[in-house]
Amino acid sequence: MISAKDMEGLFSAQLEKISAAALRKQVVDIWVAGCERGGWKSIDELKQIPFTLLTDTKGVNFIEHTIAVTEGALALGKAQKEAYAGMPYEIDMDRLVAGGLLHDVGKLMEIEKDGEGGYRKSYSGKCARHPISGALLAAESGADEELLNTIICHAKEGDGRPQVVETVLIHQADFATFNPLVMMSKGHLIQ
Repeated sequence: MISAKDMEGLFSAQLEKISAAALRKQVVDIWVAGCERGGWKSIDELKQIPFTLLTDTKGVNFIEHTIAVTEGALALGKAQKEAYAGMPYEIDMDRLVAGGLLHDVGKLMEIEKDGEGGYRKSYSGKCARHPISGALLAAESGADEELLNTIICHAKEGDGRPQVVETVLIHQADFATFNPLVMMSKGHLIQ
């Protein structure tokens, strides 16, 4: 069974960037609940999950992707805060990091082992994509509406929907890690 201590160790560098202790704990608790619901038993198992089933990930796993998106969104937010003389909107850095860590937490229930050394979409994943299942999981933990927005609207479910600015930054960081691999598989990535 994956414990809170396991998750704290896995994401320690990112969790340290969340100043609110209650939010840090909530993020960890949501991950632990997702692991339990998805049937994941160890950190090693989590490190084997591909971050998407939609394209060849070239070995990039779910945990690496989660960290890259979180750090990428954080860098986008910091760049704006540092570059804009008159910041036109407020960026909640705690929410940004928490949302980055949680944006794909629903994949813990969307993806399962296929019994042949690979992975497939689970029954749960066929019923509801990860933005929906992740937001429901986070809502059960008492996550606020704005944090739920970062999870549910980070992908196509958010197209045309109102979004907190942190969702926009997470969406951009997410697709910056996904699109090059899709382009690569289609022979469209210039290298």
